[in-house]
Amino acid sequence: MLVPRIKAHGRAFAHIAAYHPELTALRRDLHAHPEIGFEEHYTAQRVVEALKVCGVDEIHTGIGKTGVVAVIHGSQRQSGRMIGLRADMDALPMTEHNDFAWKSLKPGMMHGCGHDGHTAMLVGAARYLAETRQFDGTAVLIFQPGEEGFAGAKAMIEDGLFDRFPVQSVYAMHNWPQMRPGTVGINPGPMMAAADRITIEITGKGGHGAHPYQTVDPVLVSAHIITALQSIVSRNVRAIDSAVVSLCAMQAGDMGAFSVMPGKATLMGTVRTFNPEVQDLVERRLHEVCSGVALGLGAAAHVNYERIYPATINSRQEARFAAEVAQKLLGHDHVDRDLEPSMGAEDFSFMLQVKPGAYLRLGQGAENGVGSCFLHNSRYDFNDDVLPLGAALHAGLIEQGMPLASAD
Repeated sequence: MLVPRIKAHGRAFAHIAAYHPELTALRRDLHAHPEIGFEEHYTAQRVVEALKVCGVDEIHTGIGKTGVVAVIHGSQRQSGRMIGLRADMDALPMTEHNDFAWKSLKPGMMHGCGHDGHTAMLVGAARYLAETRQFDGTAVLIFQPGEEGFAGAKAMIEDGLFDRFPVQSVYAMHNWPQMRPGTVGINPGPMMAAADRITIEITGKGGHGAHPYQTVDPVLVSAHIITALQSIVSRNVRAIDSAVVSLCAMQAGDMGAFSVMPGKATLMGTVRTFNPEVQDLVERRLHEVCSGVALGLGAAAHVNYERIYPATINSRQEARFAAEVAQKLLGHDHVDRDLEPSMGAEDFSFMLQVKPGAYLRLGQGAENGVGSCFLHNSRYDFNDDVLPLGAALHAGLIEQGMPLASAD
């Protein structure tokens, strides 16, 4: 029998720890059967089956294509309060290089970000809340599809998520291998950056590589653009602000034709920012720099700038509350209330644009290597030791956010 190695306080943690083996079995089954965004049919089915066993009051499927929402009513409903908890369900289109028994059974798909663990933790919270119902209000548990680049949160919202379930606040958490198990991190502001996609199409004039004077070389133009774009952050963005401009891919010419100069080249990359004003500045300067450099070398450049995910910004009151819940569970020394933001992105940001709430990081990186491999790595695996803790943290947000009225 699995025994939780993490120490935590409170009734919820002790209760949930009793079914740690079942949560681990569910998590590993989900890991073995990964599904990418909006294709989480098996995952949604397993979630629904588990929720039925948990005894939740309502189960709603097909929200935002493959999303699932469970509703649990407290033993009291005098407050009229409703709080949402969200877990993402999708996997990544990448090949797993682990060799344990629950490794991916689907070539080219892998739970490389721990969403299998997030789903299992929310199922654990559902079971506890349905069994105890020690809160005054309604808990809404959101199992979201398509976080990895598909904007599944936005799809659920557009499908009426918060119209049908008008929560007053919403919370989510993500495992973080760079933090120790038994720790939680949060801050009352930006947690994750906005993620934008940039595509730069450069048009020159192709020709023979032996006679470059007869051409306009788009590869040379690309090299100058790549270098020039790094000046945006260093020379246009204030030092006290944060921004990243990364060109991550380039396509030009034919690798089998070493002496043929192409007529076109394409660059692909990403921009990361926290502040919308900085985001606007970077977008404007990208257009100006690319056009100017290309024009100066006799070419033309077209920039397609796509805003994919907004920044994930916690609301101050909810972040403070979530930190207090975590502190009661783990103790003061195990909660970082001023966690450094990440330049990664998260589509929970769409929910925080509509509702106040908070996004937390749950430590999972152990000294023995379990859970320590960073996210999106082909050898990553979720650390099952933290399952009861994450579930108890979810439950605490509900119980302490909607406490039972005192009996007179």
